[in-house]
Amino acid sequence: MIEQLSRYVPVFDWGRTYNRSTFSNDMIAALIVTIMLIPQSLAYALLAGLPPEAGIYASIVPIVLYAIFGTSRALAVGPVAVVSLLTASAVGQVAEQGTAGYAVAALTLAFLSGGFLVLLGVLRLGFLANFLSHPVIAGFITASGILIATSQLKHIMGVSASGHTLPEMVASIFEHLGEINFITVVIGVLATAFLFWVRKGLKPLLKSMGASPLIADIATKAGPVAAVVVTTLSVWLFGLNGAGVKIVGDVPQGLPPLTLPSFSPDILGALLVPAILISVIGFVESVSVAQTLAAKKRQRIDPDQELIGLGAANIGAAFTGGYPVTGGFSRSVVNYDAGAETPAAGAYTAVGLSIAAVGLTPLVYFLPNATLAATIIVAVLSLVDFSILKKTWNYSKKDFAAVAVTILLTLGMGVEVGVATGVLVSVLLHLYKTSRPHVAEVGLVPGTQHFRNIHRHSVETNDTLLNLRVDESLYFANARFLEDYIQKRVTNGTLIKNVVLMFPAINDVDYSALESLEAINSRLRDMGIGLHLSEVKGPVMDRLDRSHFLDDLNGRVFLSQYDAWRAFNPV
Repeated sequence: MIEQLSRYVPVFDWGRTYNRSTFSNDMIAALIVTIMLIPQSLAYALLAGLPPEAGIYASIVPIVLYAIFGTSRALAVGPVAVVSLLTASAVGQVAEQGTAGYAVAALTLAFLSGGFLVLLGVLRLGFLANFLSHPVIAGFITASGILIATSQLKHIMGVSASGHTLPEMVASIFEHLGEINFITVVIGVLATAFLFWVRKGLKPLLKSMGASPLIADIATKAGPVAAVVVTTLSVWLFGLNGAGVKIVGDVPQGLPPLTLPSFSPDILGALLVPAILISVIGFVESVSVAQTLAAKKRQRIDPDQELIGLGAANIGAAFTGGYPVTGGFSRSVVNYDAGAETPAAGAYTAVGLSIAAVGLTPLVYFLPNATLAATIIVAVLSLVDFSILKKTWNYSKKDFAAVAVTILLTLGMGVEVGVATGVLVSVLLHLYKTSRPHVAEVGLVPGTQHFRNIHRHSVETNDTLLNLRVDESLYFANARFLEDYIQKRVTNGTLIKNVVLMFPAINDVDYSALESLEAINSRLRDMGIGLHLSEVKGPVMDRLDRSHFLDDLNGRVFLSQYDAWRAFNPV
């Protein structure tokens, strides 16, 4: 019973072996992650256009729900930069920022996203994420990082710029240059420089001074907290808010409230597509991080159960004042490096954030928005990776074109168009590649029973025998390509009397491909050419047996390609 239950509620799996040592490691990891998440959660709520407390709320109940239903031992769930930007873009289309309707729309977006993820998980459709090209996703995330960093410049400069695309943002910033608050600029620039230095230079400095790795790690992760404390005290002591420095202001003190998303058909309809796009991007990012961290400890995750875990987290956010969440790269790596052994570390982090929500929120009243903007900029610039352009250019021009188009459209037309383009381009790229399967004409390697491409190796051939190795499963998108290939090869005065199709790489033949094979067989018969198959896999042969194709085949099916060669080249 427990075994069956643990498949759907993984806490019953790892919870059975939980001990004092695991508890100690999880608590240390939770402490480090909590210190990191307090300023980060406030900052990401700002990015999403929501009150700062929404970031804290979105980091409490969702973490607990993921700990119960998720399968990754190290994944840390909560608000992340890209999803926060997508939330701002989607919700901004149905409600004005700062209104109650905006917050309700964010809850609704989380609810729709969670419901969609759970549905995919129940239907065990986690494999669909494999259809998204990772270079394309990397291009989208790079462009999103640029958009996010640019969107925060208004807070660093103290101006009221707006816009959803890079040209709009840049133009708006230039229009409002006259509003620059130089005190805000000083705070923002110094905070950004400090956070960059903390990320790169503090840990080596502390280690050189004899600090233990744990202390150095905690101090590095606490860098944003230090920036928050110093800038908040500065604003309070010198009354800088009276000089035009924009601050966070009142943050409600208490645990996440019970909230309800909207069930208005108009709002649900307007947010459905953005919710699906957010779910897809969030799931791909989350699973990629989870699989990478799991592999380091020879563990495994279940993508379908991950869908349910992330879906439950988002539904939890919808009913507790949050907004869409997913597994974050930076916080998950921190969680892993800090020694987290089970998802319980996330639950302990939720407790730490609950304490912060109850007791620490009054302390951030004078926190300048410029400091939160600096936190976001430093975090998202690590996502920007233009090397993907060089790598794809060198490896595949088609992948490069897909990445470049995704980046340009994301920057020029906004994140929703960018992510939709990324998904569409990924699918089209897959279809294009599989619609033109690699078909190699092969010959016998002298002195062996092996067959290789005649254009790459010195092999024996026969002018009357055409040996073709098809290196892709045959389905509706590529079957006609094989038809055309064979038709061209056997015409124009060739001496070919027999065609042998090698099937070692073919795992499936759908009905459209079966009809193409029947058409090939019929045409070759009319031309007096025999059609033969070799090295057909068992499941494929079983399926062909259920049709009339083998009965109508005007040739033979050979166990091996060498048998076919011997049949038409007797010694």
